[in-house]
Formats: sequence, structure tokens, C-alpha cells
Amino acid sequence: MECKVKWVGPDGMSFVAETESGHAFVMDGAPEGGGRNLGPRPMETVLAGTGGCTAYDVVLILRKSGQSNIGLRSPAHFERAETDPKVFTKIHMHFVVRGKDLKPSMVENAIKLSHNKYCSASIMLGKTAQISHDYEILPD
Repeated sequence: MECKVKWVGPDGMSFVAETESGHAFVMDGAPEGGGRNLGPRPMETVLAGTGGCTAYDVVLILRKSGQSNIGLRSPAHFERAETDPKVFTKIHMHFVVRGKDLKPSMVENAIKLSHNKYCSASIMLGKTAQISHDYEILPD
């Protein structure tokens, strides 16, 4: 896997990332750090990628388990170390799953499988952060 990151420069702190799959996105720093707020912070993209990785797994596992017509959103809250390197120290993901006749045991199992076996991002971040989750099921 490859990702190219290019500083847009010469002013500011904007970067364009180009992924191996042919997609590009802008990251930028906060104004107090020389950025212009033109895109998410790099660490925000790490958190977003982890959320996307886990959500992908959960939807896939639920579909394979015969759960259909589902919707999912997963807000995540995090804490970082106060000193450099400011790694994530706590991440909490709250899954809101919507669907008809969803079984709580299957939802819980899908989340646990993602966090413990399939989502490379959350497993990697688990080396420095305490990762927790909860969920709620809304009827369709």
C-alpha cells in the first residue's frame, strides 16, 4: 500500500494526500499552528479512518449474518496525551445501528470482531489508546 503526501506550500501547512486507490484529499493545520483550516488535521484523518474501518467491518459482518436494511453511524470521542508525541490515549466509539429486527447479540458480536480481529486501524491504535465502545439499536 502506498500514499503520497505533498506539502502545498510555500505558505501555510496544507498537504495533499494521494492514495494508491487513486483518491486525493487535503489536510491542513490549525491557524494557531500556521494552517488555514482548509481540511481536516492529520490526526483527525487517523480517527476518521479508524471509524470508517470499524463501520465497514460492522456493516459487512451484519450483512453476512443475515441482518439486512441496516443503517449505521458511529461518532467517536477521543483524548490525546498532553505532551509530544500527542498520541491517542482514549477512544470511545458509539455505534447507532438502525434496522428491522436487529439482534443485539449480533450487533455486539460484529463490533467486537471488528475491534479485536478485523480492523487494522483500531487494533493498531489499541497499542497506545484505551478503546471502548457502546451501541444503541433504533428500529427501522
